[in-house]
Amino acid sequence: MPSGNESNAVDGTDESNESDEINDVETDERAWPVALDGVTESVVTTLGPNGLWNVAALGLHAPDAGVDAGARTPVEAVTWGNTRTRRNFHRQGGGVVQFVADAHDFVDAALTIREEEEPVLDSADAWVRVRAERTDEGREDDTRWERWRLTPGESGVERERPFTVNRGFYAVVDATVAASRLDVSDYDTDVLLDRLAYFERVVERCGGTREREAFARLSAETGWHERR
Repeated sequence: MPSGNESNAVDGTDESNESDEINDVETDERAWPVALDGVTESVVTTLGPNGLWNVAALGLHAPDAGVDAGARTPVEAVTWGNTRTRRNFHRQGGGVVQFVADAHDFVDAALTIREEEEPVLDSADAWVRVRAERTDEGREDDTRWERWRLTPGESGVERERPFTVNRGFYAVVDATVAASRLDVSDYDTDVLLDRLAYFERVVERCGGTREREAFARLSAETGWHERR
């Protein structure tokens, strides 16, 4: 299971009346508000049947040549399992991809069920509404996956600021990937626990208050300390 793809907050009930109808997304706006290269970690909100926006983690796979800010180039993402994002993509045909720099939001997106009344989080530096079209599907061991083409439309930049590197922030993001795999049979639990212990040390040494608080939340949600 690749990293950076989709929240592990899964509702196991499948649906027989899913619709593949794609909602119209305006594509004459600024499109991607940021440049993309490799796999960019993002937070995506998708509208659920209860009228609330589900918050999840989603890895954005750019083409080999990358994507410039302002381009309308589609990128890909993969959903793993019968998640809310997958089901909402089927129901609504898209969602709102967001670029955030708050470690708390990544922990919530990857490891909890979080729903909001509005699609754009307060912490989003930039956002873009995307149309999601399924292009492939399959299974890896017991896990169902689906690949999606994300076409950008309306977008916005909420704030511009100098980019700073905080190793603690990236350690939190990597830790959410390891934590989401703890109960997946294909991964060695002891190896994952060692990774989490390493990331915790990085956060303690290099992270700020938000990163330390976010890692504490991750630990409380997963109970990984008790499993060592």
